[in-house]
Amino acid sequence: MTGPLAGLRVIEFAGIGPGPYACLLLAELGAEVIRVDRPSAGGLFDAEVLNRSRPTIAVDLKSPAGVETVLRLIEGADVVVEGLRPGVMERLGLGPEECLGRNPRLIYGRMTGWGQTGPLASAAGHDITYAALTGALHATGSADKPRNAVNLVADFGGGTLFLVMGILAAVFERGVSGRGQVVDAAMVDGAASLMTMVYGLQAAGLWQDRREANLLDGGAPFYDTYECADGKHVAVGALEHQFFAELMKHTGLSFEQWDVARWPEMRAALTEVFRSRTRDEWAAVFEGTDACVAPVLSLVEAPAHPHNVARGVFAPYRDGVAPRVAPVFSRTPALPPGEVHAAGQDTRTVLLAAGFGEAEVDALLEQGVVTQA
Repeated sequence: MTGPLAGLRVIEFAGIGPGPYACLLLAELGAEVIRVDRPSAGGLFDAEVLNRSRPTIAVDLKSPAGVETVLRLIEGADVVVEGLRPGVMERLGLGPEECLGRNPRLIYGRMTGWGQTGPLASAAGHDITYAALTGALHATGSADKPRNAVNLVADFGGGTLFLVMGILAAVFERGVSGRGQVVDAAMVDGAASLMTMVYGLQAAGLWQDRREANLLDGGAPFYDTYECADGKHVAVGALEHQFFAELMKHTGLSFEQWDVARWPEMRAALTEVFRSRTRDEWAAVFEGTDACVAPVLSLVEAPAHPHNVARGVFAPYRDGVAPRVAPVFSRTPALPPGEVHAAGQDTRTVLLAAGFGEAEVDALLEQGVVTQA
């Protein structure tokens, strides 16, 4: 094993979205992650790429023997990750009280949309609804309509990354106190935290509470995207004075950056200029400059960009490529993307490695408490 988290043992209860992505990150950073699936588990997507790089055990969690099997695994774990609605794990007999009772040093990570408490705790939702309650969705999109940024804001930004940060912070604290604790990671909390700078700018009178009226939301003509002659786009982010000067130099325009009254004229001029060449022609013009202009690449194009290739941002995976885990470590590199294991593919191997005897595993399989794919 390599990776900075080598030696960390994680039990993951299978779910969708931000929980599995958190466990992917932990696994490819070197942690030993075991996913607990239902015997009848089926994938939401054919690829199930978020389930890569870790073994899986299929357990009937409605069976007392199945619950006991998982609790025995938890006794030797550092972290548990679950992403079910509040109360579900408690009803299964696998809530924090039971798990920490068996392992007082356990970090119990909980991933939900609304959190474990509050009037919406048990309500259904998705990334777009969690972002809606934080102001993040209101601030994103065009002037006439808010629009979600895929599911990056709440699911993977406010959810996954804050869950991983919370788990690692709790592991660090355990090194001081010797005690485990529950990490209540809510996507609504994390998405709100991601908006810290915007809320600060608004409080200081530097952000208008409407879209396309501010520096970073398309309101400024020098921080926007523009269509080129081939229908593709470039991204312009010339915020600082020296970068704006480079933008003007290479487009042949002449505007004062902070003459706000002329911003509509500047936008119209930039629109016309960028439509005079193809995207890749403009990329060549701005190559090596500090104008902060970049081609907007498609999902097919991005992995082949020389910068991404040089840094190994993507790795070969199945019939295409997959993004590698970030960041980059100098001594303990992360693992490359691993394969997706079918639910229960590693049941026997995992149980034997955890100290279960051969006869004991055979009995659990015969009783249907666990299954082997």
